[in-house]
Amino acid sequence: MQLLFSITWGAVSGWWVPGCLALGILYGWLLYKQPVSLDKKFRYLLFAGRAVVVTLIALLLLSPLVKTVSYNPQKPLVLVLQDNSQSVNLFAPSKSLPVGETLDALSGLKKELGNDYDVREFHFNKDVADGLTKDFSGKQTDISSALHQLNERFVNQNIGAVVLATDGLYNQGTDPQYEARNIKSTIYTIALGDTIAKRDLLIGNVNYNKTAFLGNDFEIEVLAEAYQAKGETMHLAVTEDGRQVSAQNIEISSNDFHKVVPLKLNADKKGTRKYNISIAPVKNEISTQNNSETIYVDVLDAKQKILLVYDGPHPDISVIRQSIQNNRNYEVKTSLLSDLASVKPGDYSLLILFQVSATGNNILQNLIKAKVPVWYMVGAQSNLQAFDQGQQLVKISSGQEQMQEVFARPTADFTDFTLSDSTRNKITAFPPLLAPYGSYSSPPSGSTLLKQKIGSVETSYPLLSFGDEGGERIAVLTGEGLWRWQLAEYQKYGNHHALEELFGQGVQYLTANANRQRFIVYPSKRVFDEDENVLLNAELYNDALELINTPDVKVNLKSEKGKDYSFLFTRANQNYQLNAGTLPVGEYSYSASTKIGDKVFNSSGQLTVKPLNLEARQSAANHQLLRTIAKQSGGQMLQPFQIGQLANLIRKNENVKTVVYEDKRYSDPVDVKWVFVLILLLLSTEWFLRKREGEI
Repeated sequence: MQLLFSITWGAVSGWWVPGCLALGILYGWLLYKQPVSLDKKFRYLLFAGRAVVVTLIALLLLSPLVKTVSYNPQKPLVLVLQDNSQSVNLFAPSKSLPVGETLDALSGLKKELGNDYDVREFHFNKDVADGLTKDFSGKQTDISSALHQLNERFVNQNIGAVVLATDGLYNQGTDPQYEARNIKSTIYTIALGDTIAKRDLLIGNVNYNKTAFLGNDFEIEVLAEAYQAKGETMHLAVTEDGRQVSAQNIEISSNDFHKVVPLKLNADKKGTRKYNISIAPVKNEISTQNNSETIYVDVLDAKQKILLVYDGPHPDISVIRQSIQNNRNYEVKTSLLSDLASVKPGDYSLLILFQVSATGNNILQNLIKAKVPVWYMVGAQSNLQAFDQGQQLVKISSGQEQMQEVFARPTADFTDFTLSDSTRNKITAFPPLLAPYGSYSSPPSGSTLLKQKIGSVETSYPLLSFGDEGGERIAVLTGEGLWRWQLAEYQKYGNHHALEELFGQGVQYLTANANRQRFIVYPSKRVFDEDENVLLNAELYNDALELINTPDVKVNLKSEKGKDYSFLFTRANQNYQLNAGTLPVGEYSYSASTKIGDKVFNSSGQLTVKPLNLEARQSAANHQLLRTIAKQSGGQMLQPFQIGQLANLIRKNENVKTVVYEDKRYSDPVDVKWVFVLILLLLSTEWFLRKREGEI
């Protein structure tokens, strides 16, 4: 680093410097011009000291600025990113370098490039971690997220090149080509894996509904695939608790065989049912890990009915219905406000009022009096005065009938239920909704899930809030335009998972205690992936059916192998929550207990942790993807045996070079302490010498 100093005078002319010097000399001369008893040389020394002090003080009064310029060279970063997922090692080519030797060659890049480059090494599967590894235990691969995390980590730094070593197979996230375009540097890809499909039979995917109803038939669709196995017969079977419930024989007609096979099953038992789908292995098959898949289906004995009331057509109505009915535990009936005469209040577990008010409507009033939870949704068609009269959770004060665009911002202190990080991030990026213009009175802290962001201003105005009135739960959504969210999510991600989770969790929370049990414990969902944190919620009510969380709540999870896991719930707002972390694959029963006075309350249930088998579903590497990523960045795809050429390619790349950053800083000499120390030292020395000579 190189430092340069200079003085700038701002609005004051630098010609004042000679004047300051002349003032110092004049002051010293006037002080020591008269004959004194001091020695002549000694007097000249004191004169010089006083002249320096006065000159410095005069200069400080002019307030010059000291300009400091530093030049900081930053070596080019070379970021090495290695795929640590199972597929890399599982389907490694037999005639290529072993994966371990490939990584050894890749780790030598730092030594080959020398001190002129800053080489950083990372590995990834679902997330990015430091260093290279030969573990290959990752059960999911998200190349796009890995590139994004790396780009965010080194933002505004001199990234010279990125080296991406992977087989090009990903089963999470979006197409990495799009994220690679955001990296403004050269990307070199190392093509791991083998593009030649081996003899392999596998289950490519299983489409199924996660819920079914007791006694009903339901259908699953199995994508059966086969490579280099023409003429063989594929035996596909489904078992439940070791009992075969469905089977088919399929003739393999080509070496690149794909067929969607529909299978009909019967939901004959209540609870979470485990189905194992398997393909019998054939001779010389490269892998049998991808020959089976396990799915879990919640078999329910009844649906909860939800009434959605509206006063006019709106595209949001369809979005709401679809998002809720994705969970087959719920059945949504839509009704115009004018057609409510045939509605039976006792048939419904939740009432959704879409831009209508219950004020003045006897049928809706009867529903609310029947202690049915209500979800109010406000929009351009809403009567805000009637809305304010009908509930106490959110109040909107507006003197004009105008709507304004508001973005959704999830809050950190909402604890009634939990949304996944993926859903929270998606909601933050969604387009704006339209909310009534005006001022809002917010509910108590912790009850607001989404707040409004108006333009670039974060507000405390609620967008989606949950609460309790008269012993019954309510929710308020103060914006319309959910159809925008649905289109935006599908356009970017190809699904509606965020909307479905938002409505699913909201409806589950509102209807969770419809039968008014005093103590209930329920998981955030019935089936968790093996690398996913298991979340449980608990609610405890006093005699007045008011939520409390004073007593401790203990819970014990027991695996099917008999291992126990004991936990204590943490208090969150008025409820209880537990993050049990990740648990081994298997089925678990849980039993929780608490005590109010002499009364003991218990609650129990089941949940399942299912294995992930994503990495074994594809055996042929996708080198075309790697070639495209490298080409669009000006880089090159290399085979493992060509890693030795990588250092030379980086050296010859003119875009990979040291960058010198200039840093200018301005400081006031008044802030420099040593200047005052110098002045004080000179004056003190002068005083001491004059005192010693008897001049004072």
